[in-house]
Amino acid sequence: MISLDFMRYLREWIGNRGRLSGSALRLHSPLKPAPMGRVDLVGAGPGDPELLTLKAWRLINEADVIVYDALVSQELLAGITGHPELIYVGKRMGNHSASQAEICSILVRQAIKGKHVVRLKGGDPLVFGRLGEELDALRCENIPYSIVPGITAASGCAASLGFPLTERGLSTRLRLITAQFSQHHEIDWSHLARTDETLVFYMGVSKAAMISSELIKAGLAENYPVLIVENGTHNEQRAIETTLKQMASAITANQIEAPALIYVGQVVTRAHRQSQSRVDAMIV
Repeated sequence: MISLDFMRYLREWIGNRGRLSGSALRLHSPLKPAPMGRVDLVGAGPGDPELLTLKAWRLINEADVIVYDALVSQELLAGITGHPELIYVGKRMGNHSASQAEICSILVRQAIKGKHVVRLKGGDPLVFGRLGEELDALRCENIPYSIVPGITAASGCAASLGFPLTERGLSTRLRLITAQFSQHHEIDWSHLARTDETLVFYMGVSKAAMISSELIKAGLAENYPVLIVENGTHNEQRAIETTLKQMASAITANQIEAPALIYVGQVVTRAHRQSQSRVDAMIV
């Protein structure tokens, strides 16, 4: 038997159908999209997880998704207390797991889904980190973002080996240089061949012979001091002291591979090797 309450409800519904139709349509419309997420572009530092900033560590552990590079320490990733989705987008010479366009697309898609994304980059994202392209993609879609700087490899490796990047009376200038030059980018080597500055070449192992030759032609002495650091701040760190002329042969003889930095300048003579048990330093 149909109850009186149900009949009363049915009559009211029929009588008010026209008035309620708009509401009914709204009630049956698709759910509102999830709120926009955000992307934090975070520097992971030069390798040693203990060199991470407090803010970076907090954001990493709050993230829903972490999009990380090849230079991010596995030890760091293993220590994460949350349960984020990990997306690897690392790049090595001749081996890119994702193009830059694909990386930008991943960041945008995840944020549009409402995810808190951490884009985790080795070193400092503001130094040779292709930050500008990712910022453009986020700004184009009005996605909220923040930038968290990290310790760049030039600073981390120098600290690990106990020498300053600048020193009064010895080196008053510092240049951080990517060795991955564009074919259309002309380098004025005469501006780099100064004895009062420190040069730090990132991604320079494969270009060592060219760097050496150009700096000598521009006026630096063949015996000008050079320090090559492989796997800086990691337990596997190696440091090779050599000269400008012998730089390329030292890299070959010691089988130095990326990631590695090349320091050119008088400050490298200040490196304190004995106190760094991790460092296998050789004079070549």
